[in-house]
Amino acid sequence: MGNGNSRESKESRRTRLRQKLQKFRSHRLLRSRYSRNATGTVNQRAVTAEDFSGIALLTLIRADMKFKDKWLACVSFGEQTFRTEISDTTEKPVWNSEKKLLLEKNGPSLARISVFETNKLSRNKIVGYCELDIFDFVVQEPESASKSFDLLDPASSKVVGSIFLSCAIEDPVETEKRFAKRILSVVDYNEDGQLSFSEFSDLIRAFGNLVAANKKEELFRAADLNGDGVVTIDELAALLALQQEKEPIINNCPVCGEALQLSDKLNAMIHMTLCFDEGTGNQVMTGGFLTDRQASYGWMFKLSEWTHLSTYDFGLNTGSSASHIVVIDRKSKRLVEELIDSKIVLSMRAIYQSKIGLRLMDQGAKEILQRLSEKQGKKMNSVESAQKIPSFLDFFKDQINMAEVKYPLQHFKTFNEFFIRKLKPGARPIAYMNRDDVAVCSADCRLMAFQSVEDSTRFWIKGRKFSIRGLLGKSVNPDAFLDGSLVIFRLAPQDYHRFHVPVSGVIEKFVDVSGSLYTVNPIAVNSKYCNVFTENKRSVVIISTAEFGKVAFVAIGATMVGSISFVRKEGDHVKKGDELGYFSFGGSTVICVFEKDTIRIDEDLLANSGRSLETLVSVGMQLGVSTRTLARSTLT
Repeated sequence: MGNGNSRESKESRRTRLRQKLQKFRSHRLLRSRYSRNATGTVNQRAVTAEDFSGIALLTLIRADMKFKDKWLACVSFGEQTFRTEISDTTEKPVWNSEKKLLLEKNGPSLARISVFETNKLSRNKIVGYCELDIFDFVVQEPESASKSFDLLDPASSKVVGSIFLSCAIEDPVETEKRFAKRILSVVDYNEDGQLSFSEFSDLIRAFGNLVAANKKEELFRAADLNGDGVVTIDELAALLALQQEKEPIINNCPVCGEALQLSDKLNAMIHMTLCFDEGTGNQVMTGGFLTDRQASYGWMFKLSEWTHLSTYDFGLNTGSSASHIVVIDRKSKRLVEELIDSKIVLSMRAIYQSKIGLRLMDQGAKEILQRLSEKQGKKMNSVESAQKIPSFLDFFKDQINMAEVKYPLQHFKTFNEFFIRKLKPGARPIAYMNRDDVAVCSADCRLMAFQSVEDSTRFWIKGRKFSIRGLLGKSVNPDAFLDGSLVIFRLAPQDYHRFHVPVSGVIEKFVDVSGSLYTVNPIAVNSKYCNVFTENKRSVVIISTAEFGKVAFVAIGATMVGSISFVRKEGDHVKKGDELGYFSFGGSTVICVFEKDTIRIDEDLLANSGRSLETLVSVGMQLGVSTRTLARSTLT
């Protein structure tokens, strides 16, 4: 349609434009359904030119499985998860589903692909998974070449099938070069690679800029450099570049309709490129999910979402209201779901999120929890309790790595012996082992870190009486810690339950503080009706260090955790990463309090905590650096 004398009526052109844009927008809306900020609006984080590494097109082609079923596959990358359609009943599902992924210099590069059988009404079962480093794949394989990956059983790591993938990366220069072509094709109805005036007018209207729409004739003449009555790709690219510097004409994404930042050319281009359907004929994966488990749920779960019985979210207070706890894995930079029985979630919310529930606690339920924890502790020390280990491993099959455990399964004679299992030497490397000015994480856990106690109460701890003085108890002088930094290490039942020293120094003293045994789940921590950290049973360890001053290490008991055991004593010299003690059966928490201005906590941990998002970390990962070291380096 290059001669400018189209016989189509304006109405038919607009109808075709609406249909085409509607197709694009439906894909985009599905992809961004859950990608929202605290106010509920769509939130696309800005990317700098320095960090922008390109855009990957990942395609899930097919799989070879060992039995017939209806299959779906999910791709988890960073804080997003996407899913394919469900295949027919077969051993060899074919999806041909693709998704564009934004690549950043310091962002995620590891994609996890999970394959689910879909014969369940509410929760589909994961059968196998593989992990793919996008950059490594493209370096090792020719552009767009497909490759087979083994699918591993999450529990046993045995091969259960294979999946065929392809991936191509478009670098920033290519993205910019192809941008005009993608924009042009939105309204290039006859696909001749150039725009007539009517097509150009439709495109300007789709940009949502009323000023530009009112002077479309002037813009068309400016773009049509050779005066042949059509605008080519090169001419459109030149116009867009000129107008971006002079007077931007793109207010809205022509694909999804979302408002764009006029001053941010790079992120507007990235946004529209991710929106654009490349026309490969492949199915575009559905997005808007936080984790692969959420993406795999069947129609019964979707019904519970619609009726607000189930929610997936993170952010301020959602630890108390969401029925599924979502944390971010520091290593893979991927969101993962914490497994917890739904009946337990409902009972915790009934107790900790209501005045009535807490009133029951005040009227004797505390003593019931104490007796229940003691009884459960004895039960888990019995020989019969060892029979529960296989079912425990099955429930947490993709979150417990038995290859790291020091002893084989048959070594454990009771459940508690397994619960306090030791790991093989070297399973948890200690960051900068020879540098005492670098603090490390004390436990395998979900971590929240705050430079000040004020930040912790603003973003996470909602207890009505929380204070450092209350946390440390009456036998510890709190003055040095009152305005200090706070790190919360929350251990879940599936975690390695031995805790380690975060800093090198000397143990000054141990102080036991009596108390209750509330749960330390976010449902309780985010409750405004109680304060689990200052009311629970706990042990306080004061460590004197050369680099951080005094550090208070507080081990907090919880429901089903009646026992906190230490393997060190007062006066011991300890090296960061040394084992300090362990919790018996249940989940629990460690809190480290640093003196004011003695540690600069790592930025990624602070950033996640500022979003009220727990970070999944392992023993020995870097926590922060002494400010004394930073001061010395500034002076030199």
